[in-house]
Amino acid sequence: MAAVAQSKPTVQPSARAERSMSFINQTAMLAKRTLITNFRDPAAVIPPLLISVFFLLVNSSTLSGAASFFLPGQSYLGFIVPLTIISSSLSGAGIAGQSIVRDIERGYFDKLMLTPVSRAAIVLGPMIAGALLLTLQTALIILIALLMGLQPETGIVGLVSTLVFATFIGISFAGFTVGMALFTGSAAATGGASFIFFPLTFLTATYVPFDLLTGWIKVAAEFNPITYPLEAMRALLNTGWDGDLMLKGVGSCLLLGSVLFAFAIFGLRTRTQRR
Repeated sequence: MAAVAQSKPTVQPSARAERSMSFINQTAMLAKRTLITNFRDPAAVIPPLLISVFFLLVNSSTLSGAASFFLPGQSYLGFIVPLTIISSSLSGAGIAGQSIVRDIERGYFDKLMLTPVSRAAIVLGPMIAGALLLTLQTALIILIALLMGLQPETGIVGLVSTLVFATFIGISFAGFTVGMALFTGSAAATGGASFIFFPLTFLTATYVPFDLLTGWIKVAAEFNPITYPLEAMRALLNTGWDGDLMLKGVGSCLLLGSVLFAFAIFGLRTRTQRR
């Protein structure tokens, strides 16, 4: 008995590590599959990028002259690029959800549910794939902004940090569309759901600094989860490192991501209970 008791501490950690690696491998496999599926359909990836670049060009051209009144000594291009990234995440969030819908319509999802694959991995894999696609889009947007004259205040490290924020934002909004896809199984409903969060981009410091907001719009911006990663990215590109803004931005992304991941898991449970 003593020998058995002594052997347990060495067996249990090994089993936990094996299960953990299995979950990571399953998630990576499903994320890879979602990426490959979407890259085979460029029509699902290119339009959000083109729309984001269009708004970047229009906003920087029409409002950059007026920026000297409320952004003295700062670049309006660096101010508007984070908003472009947020808009790209909203317009491209439906990619992960549409992948789930295709799997449901083709019967692959039902076959997947018969396997011992982790249910959390089924949800998290497409979410990560959606986030990686947004990161790629963000990298292209930043490249275009650099060609337009963007000079990030925090250098290459700040640009990498901006990409990290884009990944966090992407995985958060992808969780919502994945949840809607599981709830409805409808491509139309999932596509429309990605625009539910679109008004949030106007209930924050969209075109002027947060300090200039007044009244109800300022109150709305304070409770808007988009505000804090938006302000953090603007600091990275325009004013320099700000630890308080970075922490608020990361915390807001983690909170939003956790809530929407839970929403996606709830959608999966609802779909499995219908069967």
